[in-house]
Amino acid sequence: MVLLAAAVCNKSGKALISRQFVEMTRSRIEGLLAAFPKLMSSGKQHTFVETESIPEYCRNMEEAEIGDQAFSLIFAFDEIVALGYRENVNLAQIRTFTEMDSHEEKVAISVRETQEREAKEAMKKRAKELQQERKEAGRSGKGIGYAGGFGSSSYSSSSSSRDIIEPTPSAETKPSYTSVPSKPSGTGKALKLGSKKKDVDTFVGQLESEGQKVVSSNTSVSSTVAKASTPAVDQDGVHIVMEEKVSLTAGRDGGLQSMEILGMVKVKVNDEQYGRIKVQMINNDKKGTQLQTHPNVDKKRFSTTSNIQLKNPEKPFPLHQDVGVLKWRYTTQDESNMPLSINCWPNETGNGCDVNIEYQLEQPQLELNDVTINIPLPTGVGAPVVGDCDGEYNYDSRKSMLVWSLPVIDASNKSGSLEFSIAGHPDDFFPVHVNFMSKKSYCDLQISDVRLIDGEQPVKYSSEVMCYTDKYEIV
Repeated sequence: MVLLAAAVCNKSGKALISRQFVEMTRSRIEGLLAAFPKLMSSGKQHTFVETESIPEYCRNMEEAEIGDQAFSLIFAFDEIVALGYRENVNLAQIRTFTEMDSHEEKVAISVRETQEREAKEAMKKRAKELQQERKEAGRSGKGIGYAGGFGSSSYSSSSSSRDIIEPTPSAETKPSYTSVPSKPSGTGKALKLGSKKKDVDTFVGQLESEGQKVVSSNTSVSSTVAKASTPAVDQDGVHIVMEEKVSLTAGRDGGLQSMEILGMVKVKVNDEQYGRIKVQMINNDKKGTQLQTHPNVDKKRFSTTSNIQLKNPEKPFPLHQDVGVLKWRYTTQDESNMPLSINCWPNETGNGCDVNIEYQLEQPQLELNDVTINIPLPTGVGAPVVGDCDGEYNYDSRKSMLVWSLPVIDASNKSGSLEFSIAGHPDDFFPVHVNFMSKKSYCDLQISDVRLIDGEQPVKYSSEVMCYTDKYEIV
């Protein structure tokens, strides 16, 4: 059967985009599209409809999304249909073709990366030269000594356990460096206190002068991963971040060994006029989550009204700093409370194992994004033979691992499976590691309102919700 056209239209029949694969007049295609929505009943989201000559398919979508992705859709239509006949391509191939990989772009990126590496090597070389010059000056009797430090930007070894109300170190903050030159000694062998740190100061200063950003090593690894997978949002005068970290260990034969949810609310004030505020929370949790406010937060007010406000209402929040005000913890061994359950069934055969892996969304109110299920494979036996697969898969030969990827798991696709065959033993396919992130709190905590303490005027605020896995494995 020849495909005449692929089109997307609104409810009134107006064409948003249309791609004709055979010669047709504009009036002909507009007439077909205008008549099509009338064939749908009002209570249906999508349907298949066939007329005497034209088979059609319709599904409701947002016009803005269609407009934003118009060219991508047309390119995809062209990959699927050629001269009115369907091409033998799958979804992965269509994505590859529409990416329009450019060799020239790769070359340009490679040249830029090479230049950056050369600049960094030059900085390292210059830092060594400066260090050598100071050593030679000390030997010649000039006695140039330095006592340097990281000044106000240095952090003690116990900084990881500091109070949560303290501002979180920011990777964008440029530290200030101070150095006090010591008096030269007459022997020419001056005692150099902190000279190694001074070398670091000099090198870091040169990197910053070249536009390089120096990232503090105290930055939390887990928060970095979460931010990398979550696109940055535009921040208003008040920005609030809700962050949850999931740690879970389940058995391969069923049962939940341990599950822990750790969460925190951070408030960042970007406008000085909004320093004295209060944040209204909504707690819909029914599981028994343990909540704890910071000592500087009015605990009594929060327990009665779910309102976050500093004990001293005259004291404002720090400016341009993430301030932790509320944290919570939830633990359970009830497997019905798992966000996502994974069942791995390896069956031994004469030639190896037939493996069937299933997932089931246990909390239908959640929407899990960027889900990856990593299944270890036996080494030295080659790639697995994959049969049925919901989503996409990738065989990593270097790590000897099969990576099962699903962009979204929600109430519309709560379950799915992957089947493959490979030589090996059932124990070779464990532990299975799972990664995902969600933009909704597992413990069902929400921010409803932010107001000024004086006058109760509402404050426009932006917010982020990040729920991500720290360790999620089936052993």
